[in-house]
Amino acid sequence: LLYDIHRQETEATTPFVPLVLEMVETTNDMAERKFLLQFLSSLPKELPKQSVQGFLQSCDPAEDPVIPDLDALRRMHQESAPVVNSAQALGLRPVINDKSDEGYWVPSDPSREDFDDISAVSDLQLKPEELTLLSLEPAWARPVPPLLEATVDEVFWLSPSQLLSEPLWDYTMCADTSLGAEVRELFAKAVKTPLPADQAQVIIDGLGQDVKLVYHCGLTPKKLPELVEHNPQIAIEVLLKLMGSSQISNYFQALVNMDMSLHSLEVVNKLTTAVDLPHEFIHLYISNCISSCENIKDKYMQNRLVRLVCVFLQSLIRNKIINVHDLFIEVQAFCIEFSRIKEAASLFRVLKTLEQQPR
Repeated sequence: LLYDIHRQETEATTPFVPLVLEMVETTNDMAERKFLLQFLSSLPKELPKQSVQGFLQSCDPAEDPVIPDLDALRRMHQESAPVVNSAQALGLRPVINDKSDEGYWVPSDPSREDFDDISAVSDLQLKPEELTLLSLEPAWARPVPPLLEATVDEVFWLSPSQLLSEPLWDYTMCADTSLGAEVRELFAKAVKTPLPADQAQVIIDGLGQDVKLVYHCGLTPKKLPELVEHNPQIAIEVLLKLMGSSQISNYFQALVNMDMSLHSLEVVNKLTTAVDLPHEFIHLYISNCISSCENIKDKYMQNRLVRLVCVFLQSLIRNKIINVHDLFIEVQAFCIEFSRIKEAASLFRVLKTLEQQPR
């Protein structure tokens, strides 16, 4: 038990050194002395695993263990032991309740059958904390110092017992009322829900007044699909402002990867008529639209999306934004697969007309 408690400590700091030293000096049993001397030198690692019988068998009765300088060990322990005051060194509470009545200290009759230490304690009416083995100094009274009287030029705090009116906090105090703060707040709403026309116009006007505001409005490529679905007009204005940015390719990639919808087609169609988009982006977006139409299971939604894609492709061809010969095979297969739809058949006739024309 001593080994487990103090195996991480040195001999100088172990509190049981005085006890071990005394027992080494007084015992006449050689096995016991040898066992105690191990605590004063170095404890063997196999000691916890060794039984008492095994230790006694390993001891040679004829072997007289070498006793080190016990006085030197005692001095070393005294120098390293922590210094405590006399009250704490007793290990008992130095203060106990005093009663002037002498009969108070007379316990119950010890000859009673039901007499025990608990009944004696209850007779003395002692508190449990007064019987602890840990030293505990008395709690000295430390009254709170009184407040100084406020001088004439000082402002003092009012603590009314009853509030006659409810205080109201002015939330506009220290608030950022600049245009950028308002635009950022509206952008946070725009990616979650459609905005009224007046709030959407605030964002558009703010982007027009400050060309750098688009980089600090809180929009990221990850949030672009949500903005397109809820507020496509704002998404168009933002992408137009970001055309010169080094991050525009990431926004184009977000448009290609998002689910095709009426709003995404509207955004891309407006961008194609406003600026020159990279041909790689347009081709990838058209391929994604065709793949989305082919994979949708709902026939009604499929027919609706096919009509939208066909109208979108005819708009691109009519405005000469794409060279249809680059996507001729893919678009022609799309028209043949959905030839039952009027818009797909019309697009197929446009392709046949363009096929006869020279490139």
